[in-house]
Amino acid sequence: MTSSIRMVAVELTLEDLEREARAEGLCLPIEQTAAWARYEATVDGRSPWGAFRILCDGDPVAYVGLIDYQTHGYHYLRASHGPVWLHNPSPEEERAALDAIRSVVRKRGEGQAFVRCCVDADLGCCEHALSIVPYDTTVVIDVTGGEEQILARMKARGRRDVRKALREAPITCADETELAARSFSEYYDVLCETGARDGFRPAPASDYEDMLRILGPEHCRLYAGRDAAGRVVTWSLATVSGSRATRYYAASATATMRRHVTDKLLYFECCELGRFRGGSVTSYDLMAIGSSLCPSLLGLNEFKTKFAREVTHVAPDRDYPIRKAFYRSLVVARKAVVRLRDLRRARPASRLEVARPAVAHS
Repeated sequence: MTSSIRMVAVELTLEDLEREARAEGLCLPIEQTAAWARYEATVDGRSPWGAFRILCDGDPVAYVGLIDYQTHGYHYLRASHGPVWLHNPSPEEERAALDAIRSVVRKRGEGQAFVRCCVDADLGCCEHALSIVPYDTTVVIDVTGGEEQILARMKARGRRDVRKALREAPITCADETELAARSFSEYYDVLCETGARDGFRPAPASDYEDMLRILGPEHCRLYAGRDAAGRVVTWSLATVSGSRATRYYAASATATMRRHVTDKLLYFECCELGRFRGGSVTSYDLMAIGSSLCPSLLGLNEFKTKFAREVTHVAPDRDYPIRKAFYRSLVVARKAVVRLRDLRRARPASRLEVARPAVAHS
């Protein structure tokens, strides 16, 4: 069932989208900017697809930039942290915006299977996002007012841990954006160690190098903590768009992770970002904690929630099928992959498998 509200999507350049959004008082997520589209264009299988002003009765109500993703032999479109609305939309308005986006996708006729974007309402036309963990809750730290004010706004547990970290954590923190832009290898080694410990595979080092280079120091900062021997043991990469900063990536060496080094670095980041560009940055988004929608992320809550007294609700990623029959086949295939993976985990290993050496895959 379609919405009774009628909206249309009018194409414009990303530069025009940014200019209009600023005029409307919007702070765009970094993923909805021209700088981000230039970065995405360097990643294999991704290309900027289009930017749109969504109109209702001739008036703008939202803006959205879309990236084409190619994976496993098919294409889909993604609007990371978009659409960006001028007001809090009703479920019917969200459905009307999706219909407007579908209209332009079908008009081009390039065969994308679905559009992945942020939709707050649990609409019947949308599906739970395939192959990713969407989240609807995050922690946003107010970084205004200076060091003491930042600390005072944390939960008591956060203040206690940060003060302990300032006294005892064996690291020196610094903004190392320029160093990382020249060579990312030292930071990448820590990221690989983190991935091996936490069960994820980092992207190629070139992705992070491209991110630093293409977004530039105005939109991308890297903060690091070094031990007494001068080795990087913890770091994070933050993006900046307008007044909003986001903690995009972070990594820590296993040997020091229980010595409050991350608490010390995160507080340092907050203070540095609060001073960045004359205090123009006001918030720092830690990106994703667990909830009933994404219980697999609940392990993040204990650390992240102590840095703010409240959590923040956000619209989660959902898939809006364009080619419905094909999308259903993707769902079936995904379920089969998950079942096979679970069976492999559950069955006991054979003697041959126990004896076989581990093989590293790129």
